[in-house]
Amino acid sequence: MAKAKVLHNPACGTSRRLLADLADRGVEVEVIEYLKTPLDASQLKALLSQLDGDLSELVRKDKRFGELGLDKNDYLSAASISELLLQYPELMQRPILRVGSKAVIARPIERGIELLGL
Repeated sequence: MAKAKVLHNPACGTSRRLLADLADRGVEVEVIEYLKTPLDASQLKALLSQLDGDLSELVRKDKRFGELGLDKNDYLSAASISELLLQYPELMQRPILRVGSKAVIARPIERGIELLGL
């Protein structure tokens, strides 16, 4: 199995729970704190291509989203999502588990466990 990578925000309880669960299962992961080391354009493009389903789920629609005056028209396509997250990495949903050519937003964490086949 390819090494698992977790795009992690230490302030996020779900992200911390995913890391703890993976550690309990003996899964070795590379932790990427994306707020300290934001993804660049090519990394975001690759991530978007690895996700299945509705790509708009990658954008957090939280208080910060509202403070920025954003709405659904700001994340209609992969390109607009990429531009938005390049400018505001804190709006990226987390945790994200990447294994090989697949990625999943692990909310709930069971989605990440499924990706690993555990």
